[in-house]
Amino acid sequence: MSTTHTPHRLKKRSQFLRVAGKGRKVATPGMVVQLLLDDATETRVGFTVTKKVGNSVIRNRTRRRLREALRLVAREDGIPSGDFVLIGRDKTRGRDFSLLKNDLRHALRKGGDVSSGDNPRAEPAGKSVRAK
Repeated sequence: MSTTHTPHRLKKRSQFLRVAGKGRKVATPGMVVQLLLDDATETRVGFTVTKKVGNSVIRNRTRRRLREALRLVAREDGIPSGDFVLIGRDKTRGRDFSLLKNDLRHALRKGGDVSSGDNPRAEPAGKSVRAK
């Protein structure tokens, strides 16, 4: 099920840990996306950027880029129902915005394929599914 509305936010640490523990993880050059797709009717998303990326100004800018990429991808393509955590990387800040949106699209497609059980090489959330 795809939605085109603005998703709700994940705010509590326990929600982030649930996605990390039970979901799938897809790494792309511009971000890491953790996905926990389910039959829920609502889409929830959380954003995180570690201190390794930079100071608070840089981390907030990185988070804003991720939020905007998600907003545009959701409007253009729709996003599936479930919980998502977008993790900013050092390259997120300097990556061309169209490439960042493509990274997100790729991660959503790849994560959707992995979580559906159609992929026999599916890896649990603790292991990364690298984008090529």
